[in-house]
Amino acid sequence: MDLNARRKLGKSNLSVTALGFGTAPLGGARGVIPEPEAIATISAAYDAGLRFFDTSPFYGFGRSELRLGAALRDRPREDLVVSTKIGRWMTPLKPGQDSVVARPGALKFSPTFDYSYDGVMRSLEQSWLRLGMNRIDVVFIHDVDFWTTRDLGVLEQRFHQATTDGFRALDELRSAGVIGAIGVGLNEAAISARFVRAIDLDCVLLAGRYTLLEQAALDDFMPLCEARNVGVVIGGPFNSGILATGAVPGAKFDYQDPPPAVIERVNRIEAVCTRHGVKMAAAALQFPLAHPAVSATIPGAMIPAEITANLDLFRTAIPADLWAELRHEGLLDPRAPLP
Repeated sequence: MDLNARRKLGKSNLSVTALGFGTAPLGGARGVIPEPEAIATISAAYDAGLRFFDTSPFYGFGRSELRLGAALRDRPREDLVVSTKIGRWMTPLKPGQDSVVARPGALKFSPTFDYSYDGVMRSLEQSWLRLGMNRIDVVFIHDVDFWTTRDLGVLEQRFHQATTDGFRALDELRSAGVIGAIGVGLNEAAISARFVRAIDLDCVLLAGRYTLLEQAALDDFMPLCEARNVGVVIGGPFNSGILATGAVPGAKFDYQDPPPAVIERVNRIEAVCTRHGVKMAAAALQFPLAHPAVSATIPGAMIPAEITANLDLFRTAIPADLWAELRHEGLLDPRAPLP
C-alpha cells in the first residue's frame, strides 16, 4: 500500500495518510516509557512519512500530548494532521495524593469527565498548551459509550450533554476555523451510529469494532458513514494485540484475556494467512482500509522498532486468494470490501 497517498477525512477539508499513529501507548498505559524513547518513536513515525497523529488528554493524563507536541511542534505544521479529544480535563494532584485511576506512566493529575460547553473549552485550552500548537485539526468527543461508563444512566446523561452544549462549543470552534473537524472516538459501533445521526460530524474514530476479527459494524454504522460522508478512522486494528501476536499465552483481546471463541477464530484466521505466506498482522492492518468509508488506521507503538514493523506490515503484498479463502471459510463478512 502507498503511504504517500492521502485520503480525504469525511466532509472536512483535511486529508490524512492511510497509516497514522495512535499515541495512547506513549502516555504510559502499558508501562513507563522513558522520555527520549517516546520522542524517538514519534520522530521515527514522522521520518517514515506518517502525517496523522492522534492523542488525548486521557493518555497518561497529559503525558501523551506533551510528548507529541515536543516531537512535532517544530515540524512543518501544514503537513500534519493532529487530533485530540475532549470529555475530560485534568486537575493536579496534591502532594502525596494518588490518582483514582492506576496508570503506571501517568502524570500526577486526576481526570474529571465533563462534556459541557465550558468543559470542552477548558479541556481544549489545556490541550493547546500541552501540545504547544496553535491549531488542533480534529477534535473527537471521547468515551461516551457503555464500554467506558458501565452505566446506562450515566451514558445517557453524557450523550445528551455532548450532543447539546458540548457540540455547540465544538461547532463554534469549527465555524471559526479554530479546529478543522469534529468527530467522536468510541469503542462501540452502535453508539457511534447514534452520534452520526444526532450531530453534524466529519469523522468517527472507531476502536476495535471493524477489524479482521469482527465486522458487525457493517450492519448499520459503516453504511451510515458512507451515506453521510463521515470519515472513519480505525483504532485498535489488532484488537489490542491478539491479531498481531496470534492467540499465544498472554495475548489480549479488548485489553482482556480472550474468550475461547475468539481464540478459535484467531487460530483459524492465522492458519489461512500462514498458508499464503502472509503475517496475520499484515492482513489485519490492511483489511479495514479497503472500506470506502475508512480514511485511516492508527495503530500504536511504544518504540521506534514498532513503527518500522507497522510500516512493513502496511507495505506487505497480500494475494487476492488469501482474502477469498477467508471469505470462503466464513471468517470475513461477505459484505466487507476486500483490499
